[in-house]
Formats: sequence, C-alpha cells, structure tokens
Amino acid sequence: MSNHKNVNALTAGGVLISLGIVFGDIGTSPLYTLNAIFTTILGGKQDINPINVLGVLSCIIWTLTLQTTVKYVIITLRADNKGEGGIFSLFSLVRKKAKWLVVPAVVGGCALLADGVITPSITVTSAIEGLTNKFEVPVIPIVISILTILFIIQQFGTNLVGKLFGPVMFVWFAVLGILGVSFIVKDLSILKAFNPYYAIHLLVTNKLAFLILGGVFLCTTGAEALYSDLGHCGRNNIRISWIFVKLTLILNYLGQGVWILQNSGNYIPGAKMNPFFQIVPGQFQIPMVILATMAAVIASQALISGSFTLIAEAVRLNLWPKIKIIYPSVSKGQLYVPSINWMLWIGCCSIVLWFQKAERMDAAYGLSITIAMLMTTILVSFYLRSRRFPKYLIALFFFTYLIIEGTFLISNLTKFLHGGWVTVLIGSLLFTVMWSWFVARKIKNRFVKYVEIEDYYQILTELSSDESVPKYSSQLVYLTSANFKTEIESKIIYSIIQKEPKRADVYWLVHVDVMDEPYTMDYKVEFLIPGKLIRIDFRLGFRIEQRVNLLYRKVVEELVKNGEIDITSQYTSLNKHKIAGDFRFVLLEKHLSKFTKLSFYERQIMDYYFILKKLSLSEERSFGLDSSYVDVEKVPLIFVTPDDIELNRLPV
Repeated sequence: MSNHKNVNALTAGGVLISLGIVFGDIGTSPLYTLNAIFTTILGGKQDINPINVLGVLSCIIWTLTLQTTVKYVIITLRADNKGEGGIFSLFSLVRKKAKWLVVPAVVGGCALLADGVITPSITVTSAIEGLTNKFEVPVIPIVISILTILFIIQQFGTNLVGKLFGPVMFVWFAVLGILGVSFIVKDLSILKAFNPYYAIHLLVTNKLAFLILGGVFLCTTGAEALYSDLGHCGRNNIRISWIFVKLTLILNYLGQGVWILQNSGNYIPGAKMNPFFQIVPGQFQIPMVILATMAAVIASQALISGSFTLIAEAVRLNLWPKIKIIYPSVSKGQLYVPSINWMLWIGCCSIVLWFQKAERMDAAYGLSITIAMLMTTILVSFYLRSRRFPKYLIALFFFTYLIIEGTFLISNLTKFLHGGWVTVLIGSLLFTVMWSWFVARKIKNRFVKYVEIEDYYQILTELSSDESVPKYSSQLVYLTSANFKTEIESKIIYSIIQKEPKRADVYWLVHVDVMDEPYTMDYKVEFLIPGKLIRIDFRLGFRIEQRVNLLYRKVVEELVKNGEIDITSQYTSLNKHKIAGDFRFVLLEKHLSKFTKLSFYERQIMDYYFILKKLSLSEERSFGLDSSYVDVEKVPLIFVTPDDIELNRLPV
C-alpha cells in the first residue's frame, strides 16, 4: 500500500517519468496525423482552404479534449486497482458484476496487442522519412535495423535506458511547442480552431467527413497507454504532465496548420513534404530527425513493455497459455516475454516491408485501437456502477463515448481494405487463442468431479502407516483446484489410493487463487489430519508470478521454524542424523478421451486448446517445479464408466 501511495504522490520526478513512459505514443502522433488527413482531403479532389484547415485542427483539439482529457485523464484513471491500470486490471475490478464482461476484456486486450505491432512501425518510419527532405537515404533498411536493435535489447531489461526517457521526452515536447509557436505568430487567425464551430461545420458539410475522422483519430491513439501505465507513474503525475503534453501537441498542430495554409498551392502530402518537418528550420533538420527517432523508439518501447505486461496478466487470469516470462531486473513491472517479443518483431518488420511508407501505414492504424477504446468504455461504465455513481451520469458517459468512438470506428472501417484488415487479422488470431483458452478451462471445470475429503481421512491415515505398501515419498504434494477445504478432486483420490497406492508420511494439497488485486501475496495453512494431511491456500495477485515451488518451500520453512511440522525423514538410518525427507509433486495432466461426449463447437475448442497446450510451457515449468521430483500422470478429461455402456449377453 505504501508503494501505491508513493507512486500516486505528485513529484517533479514522477511528472518527468510520466513524460517518458506514458506519452510516447500520443506524443509522436504529430509526425503523421496531419499528413494522413490532408492525403485524404487532396485524394478526394478537395482544395486546401482555411475552412478545411481550421475544421481539421478543431477536430483534433476537441478529440484530444473529449477523448483523452475527459475520458481517460479525468474519468478512467479513477479505476485504480491498487495502483495498477490497463484493461485487464479494469476487468479484474468488475468481472464479478457480469460473466460476459470477459468478452470486452478479451477483445480489448487483443486489439491492444495488435496495435503493438503497428505503432513501432509507423512511428520509426515517420521519423526516418524526415531525412528524405534533404537526403536520399534507404529508409526501410534503417527502420528495420532500429526495430531489430530495439527488440534485441528487451532481454537485458530497459531500466538504464528508461532513466533517459523522461528528459528526452521533455525536450521533445518542449521543441514541439516552440516549433508550433514559431509559426502561429505568423498567422494568429489559426487560433480560431479552438472554436468547436469549425469542427462541427466540417463534420456536417464536408462529404469526406467520415474519411477525415479516420485521420483525426490518429491524434489520440496513445490515450489507452495513459491508463495502462497508471501503475508506473501514478494518477496525479499523469494528470499534471498531460497539461504540458496537451499544450505542446496543440501548439505543434496549429503551427503545422499555418504552414499548410501558407503552402496550400504546392503542398503534396508525403514523406518529402511532411508538415511536421517543414516547420523545422533547415539547419535543425538532422537534429530533429534524431530527436524524432529517439521519441519514436521511446513510444515503441512503451508499447512493447505494455504488451509484455498485458500477456503476463492474461496468463495469470487464465486467458493465455502459460509461456516463459523472464524478469531481467528487480524493478517493479520489468519483465520480458521472449515469445511475444519476437512475435512483435516479426509483425513490425512485416508491416514495414509490406507498406514501405508511413503514409500507407496510416490506413492500417487506428482501427484496432478504436475497438479497444470501445471495450474500455463498456468496462469503465460497469466500474462507475460498482462505485455507485448516479445512473444518469453513467448513462451520459456510456452513450457519449459510444457515439464518439462508434463514429470513429465507422470512419476507420473505411480503412479496412486499404490496410486496416492487417490489424483486424492479427487481433482476430489473438482472440482465437484467448477465447479458446478461456472456454476450454470452463469446459474442463464442468467435468471435474469433487468428493468429500472427510470420507477419506481414515484410509489416508491408514495408508500412510501401512508398511506393506512401498513408500512413494516422504512428503507428497498435489496441486488442487478445489476452492473449499472440504472437497478434493476425485482424480487425486484415485491417484493416491487406486492407480498406484502412494504411501507418504505427509500428504499436501496446494491451491492457488488469483486475486483481483495486482500484488497480493497471502497464504493460509490448514491441518486437515494433524501430521498427515495439510492444505496450503495461496492468494496471489494477478501480477504475481506463480512460482509454486519457491512459495511452497517458503511456507514449509516457516512451519518448521514455528515447530508446527516435522519434515525429518522417517527412514531409520536418516532419521537419527536429522536429515529432511524427500518431497515429490504429482501433477495430473488431463487429455481428451475419444469417448468424451462434447458438442461440435466444444470439440473444436478442446482440440485447439490441446494444440496450444503442446506449444506452451509444461505444467511443471510454469509452476517453477524441478522436473527431477515431479511425476506427471495423464488422466482422461472424462471417465467413461461401465454404466455408460449397454451390452446384451448372447446365450451359448
């Protein structure tokens, strides 16, 4: 809790860190937003005139205000899950309100991951294309090289580099504002764009309004990152730093607008006439490209780190197969997911090679993030309801952003055939993984049979003392999914008593509960049969790594230290030397019997699930167990009993 308070404390350092971590994506949007919009306008055979320019700038200003400031900075940041933010943290806060809320959570998470493929591609490409104003450079090889280096360094952690992010982004935003002001003073009439009349006039009268909105949306694509990085920076630091960020962004957009008006006759949108670089004095072009590239790398880093965190949370919430997660440094939130890292690298390089130019990537950008924002709107509405906000305010919030984001979604759907299908395809593939994993777990749980454990107290006690049965292990540990201490899976009892009678000095049942809070680390010990059957319940936050081996050992050490248990070996030769007994884990791995009766849909889900399971980490590795003392027993998902079979005996 103290860490939570420290993060939320408003400090100069916290504000600076926020600039480096939170605003990279939205902070690099001036690199390509106006270029994309005026490509649409000129492509629609319209002229560049003051009404169009003021209308576009007004749309940008009010989008940043309504979408980013009001929805995310003021409202969504209130959904603080013990200091953590992001769509899965939000889902953890509201999932008990309605079972179907898993759908917007999964859809939103997949859309954010798809966005993680396109953001590094478009930001780095836009920055490097700034060199083409004066030089002939091989843009694609340079971009691929930068992206490759960026993904390679992820495995070493970004703690050291991260300390430079804040100062670099502070310089970036300051330069954005200064460049904007240098052109605004040349034509103060551009300030009319603050009047929402020009935005409304453009949307009502311009026949290209929906297409233009698809470009306008690019100015707010990084808004979701504001909430995702709540745990790293704190609500107050993000809110204060956003004031500075928003001001500099608007000033830069207005400055670009002045240049566009001044050059309306010969402006051809593209890499060589990007208004962002056109407002930079000639002698500062190369330094600006370097600074823009650094900002693009920082924006990309934020998306990559966010993707790692998102997947790690999905694994804990049983929405993603168990995969290898590495912690390269001791810093909170620092993790590295090799499979996701290289998947993103392949995706980013493919996007760059496929589209070649940033202006073509604009078409693929925005569609998936609009879907993610809509899903967040649904989840935030339920959060506000859980906090007993007045119903009329919740309805106002929901329908306002349903209209705004629904409009943006429709406008972005026009990009589908021009590249938007790429992120939709990526998001859809990710959705099949998350949804199948989630549904398969529900199907498995449906067929798990529990029995009353008290009915087996006597036989377990007698088996433990029965010297006619070879001792299987001194301490025998089973992982159980039973939520109550009075129950146990019938398959565990079958494994101990019937499959191969397993005599042990002590039987342990270990249960892990994933809590809705991010960093909970609690446990409870219950002695079901004193000295013979012990149950440990771990309550772990959804951001805590489930290293069952280490957690179990820690609990056993504390119990021994407190004199609550004695793990000394009962073998005579070892006991007199006070040597600890051996431990053995037994994992029950379910497989799908060909006799299992499932519907066609459920059969397909389970077939896909078992394919994913083969590609994911094994149970023992995912729980951090040493395979040398783990036995894996395969059991069918459903036992077919003789009662299910009808036979007719023929007379001899």
